[in-house]
Amino acid sequence: MSSFVVPGGVKLRGEIVPQGAKNEALQIISAVLLTSEPVTISNIPDIVDVNLLIELLVDMGVKVDRQSPDTCVFIADDVNVDHIASENFRKKSGRLRGAVMLAGPMLARFKKAYIPKPGGDKIGRRKLDTHIIGFEKLGAHFHFDEGNQQFHLTAPRLTGTYMLLDEPSVTGTANILMAAVLAEGTTTIYNAACEPYLQQLCKMLTRMGAKISGIGSNLLVVEGVAKLHGTSHSMLPDMIEVGSFIGLAAMTESELTIKNAGIANLGLIPEKFGLLGIDMEFRGDDIYIPAQEVYNIQENMDGSVLTISDHPWPGFTPDLLSIVLVVATQARGSVLIHQKMFESRLFFVDKIMEMGAQIILCDPHRATVIGLARKHALRGITMSSPDIRAGVALLIAALSAEGTSTIQNIEQIDRGYQHIDSRLNALGANISRIN
Repeated sequence: MSSFVVPGGVKLRGEIVPQGAKNEALQIISAVLLTSEPVTISNIPDIVDVNLLIELLVDMGVKVDRQSPDTCVFIADDVNVDHIASENFRKKSGRLRGAVMLAGPMLARFKKAYIPKPGGDKIGRRKLDTHIIGFEKLGAHFHFDEGNQQFHLTAPRLTGTYMLLDEPSVTGTANILMAAVLAEGTTTIYNAACEPYLQQLCKMLTRMGAKISGIGSNLLVVEGVAKLHGTSHSMLPDMIEVGSFIGLAAMTESELTIKNAGIANLGLIPEKFGLLGIDMEFRGDDIYIPAQEVYNIQENMDGSVLTISDHPWPGFTPDLLSIVLVVATQARGSVLIHQKMFESRLFFVDKIMEMGAQIILCDPHRATVIGLARKHALRGITMSSPDIRAGVALLIAALSAEGTSTIQNIEQIDRGYQHIDSRLNALGANISRIN
């Protein structure tokens, strides 16, 4: 297990480019299984989760030609379908929740799939009901193997149908969509997710020959086709990294420019950080954040305490609530953080409280932050990263604190953030990685 040793109180300065989007990559790379022709994907983030997914594809017989550090050509013309039933696949895919994204393409093209018990973050229940019910409505059958803790799905024939999803799950929508593009007839998916990454998947599939209408809305209509072809695709900038860097700049009183931020696809992210009083300038597709000694949390129009909560797109992403919570600890004013979607995602706040923050954990979903307005700096401590986003929130807190912090279990951070220590060190941080 590795750790970060983080001396705090250092102001950063310079330019940083966000990595390719992690959540998009897991969908896009899974989609290469839908065709036997070459698919070229660029701006791939070099992170643990994405590299593990690529490794799973290689194990299945997909040819991968890495043309540059962030660009690969995938050719799935000789897939070993039986490998997905192997012990090796079960163990390796069980480490990655994103492996569930292989099920839709495998059902569509090869008529069978396995879904392991989800791995990844420990942030509460992350049910697979939306995926399984959607596959069933398309004509798939499944049974759960208690011994191996995995779902086995078969689909001799997929047929288009109407479905109303019980929740606008991003991975559920993507998985069902990838199964539907090769189904017979028309599939209508209502209450579909419409995040930019899902839109990117739709656009890629359309270039491959799929027929999809309603892209960007919560009503997708898919006319099944017999075959898909090769294409090329470039990943969007990772919006979660962009939000993390905005929060980092404010928390550490740093002057940063986020280059090529993909502003058009950030939704409410800049607005929500603006509610914390963080100044930003949009310069083309770059975001400039000036060094700011004090930032003031806005009140609601009626004078009540501000609430920031998560919601499916185009609402505010739950992946940034951990960052918002930490950044609010040094603002002036109070804010209620309401994490609706995952019941364990706020349990990292005890570490921030130990550092000296004033936070009331109301229940598993809500925390009230009383900003210190920098009157009392946080203090460095030893802590452990429970999940990807909380890990980076702890890193931001450590960079702003007095003294030195140690963050353990940084493998969680590496799952979602590309070389974060060396990239921040290039801006003036002094983060050490130790075993």
